[in-house]
Amino acid sequence: MTDAQPNIHRRRLGLALKSLRTNAGKTLKEAAAELALAGESALSRIEHGRQRVTPTAVLGFFEVYKLRDKSQQEFLIYLAKQASTTAKRGKNLFEEYRIAIKDPFADYLQLEELATKSETFVSFVPGLLQTEDYARAIVQGSRKWQTAREIDTFVRLRMKRYQALTRDNPLHLWVILDEAALLRQVGGPKVMKAQLEYLVHVVEEYPHVTIQILPLARGAHSAVDGAFHLLHFAAGPPVVVVEPMTTTLFLEEDRDLGRYETSLNHLRSEALDAAASLRLIRDVAKEKY
Repeated sequence: MTDAQPNIHRRRLGLALKSLRTNAGKTLKEAAAELALAGESALSRIEHGRQRVTPTAVLGFFEVYKLRDKSQQEFLIYLAKQASTTAKRGKNLFEEYRIAIKDPFADYLQLEELATKSETFVSFVPGLLQTEDYARAIVQGSRKWQTAREIDTFVRLRMKRYQALTRDNPLHLWVILDEAALLRQVGGPKVMKAQLEYLVHVVEEYPHVTIQILPLARGAHSAVDGAFHLLHFAAGPPVVVVEPMTTTLFLEEDRDLGRYETSLNHLRSEALDAAASLRLIRDVAKEKY
């Protein structure tokens, strides 16, 4: 069945299958013939997320593309199951906090739950690492949520997202944080002190969380256009997520991925190393707040 508007899971599955085909050195024509599909266009629709692939049919791709990695196979079968709009789904964060989630943030939540690694540049403490008081101040200051109920619900969602760092096979998080985030008094001095102390706690507690501070003294840098997130998955290429004021953009083309990967490499080299960053966070918490 062809779908004009593919959901995020079909897009991820299609990109992953395209990546497998490319790595196997097969053209669209060759792969379509070996998969017994109705021509190149049928395979193209699958790779662009516009045609569903059942979990059973995915097994044929494994055989043709000679995918032997069990973890990748399991991940792609999971994507195929989730991609079906008629499949029964477990309760995820989107379902649990639907009232506070504004599209297309729902897509981002689903990607975050699937991701194995997130590399990000931000000018505020990222949502996964926010304390409740800091999160509330951010949500109120954004003016995106109007009622007290919406604000409370979204703050609870922010707190629940922390589970990504504590689950089995936790999300590996690498944050390049603008030094301005340590100095901007979100919620006031007391909230900021608690937030910075919490950052220190998380980094010391979880080896899969890394924070680097980009000093203000570095001046202009490769991410002057704003925050972004590079999400990696068990199979298939990564996705760049950019959040302008009124929408969320998901960038999946090779040229976009290359640009943001290059930017991250520059930011990492210009930022303080992890140990120096941790010392700076401690010093600012102690001396400024």
